Amino acid sequence: MRNIHLIISVLIVIPVGCIYGIQPNLLFDVTQNSMDEVNIFKAIMGLYLSFAVLWSLGILKPSLWKVATVSNIFFMLGIAFGRIISLFCDGFPSGVFVIGTLGELVLGFYALYQLQQHR
Repeated sequence: MRNIHLIISVLIVIPVGCIYGIQPNLLFDVTQNSMDEVNIFKAIMGLYLSFAVLWSLGILKPSLWKVATVSNIFFMLGIAFGRIISLFCDGFPSGVFVIGTLGELVLGFYALYQLQQHR
């Protein structure tokens, strides 16, 4: 059970990262009007996939569990914090982002709890 936050994160982050990089308008109300915007979304995909690899390694190798969990905390709470700032500065996004923010907060705080339980 100590890996559940990593497993859930991997299962969510891989498809979402691929959607960001391959076809972001599939789920999100975005348009890519320049090659720079395309590049930004591909870079986001790379970050998402690289973290998914790290979390997978943390699931498979107990020696990497702590670093995977700490990175999961920073990833999830960092994204959630950015979305909360946007909420106050820019207004409400589409429902998928509101749900995503709640999920990121839950996963981030649950990973923090797991870290405290399994020191």
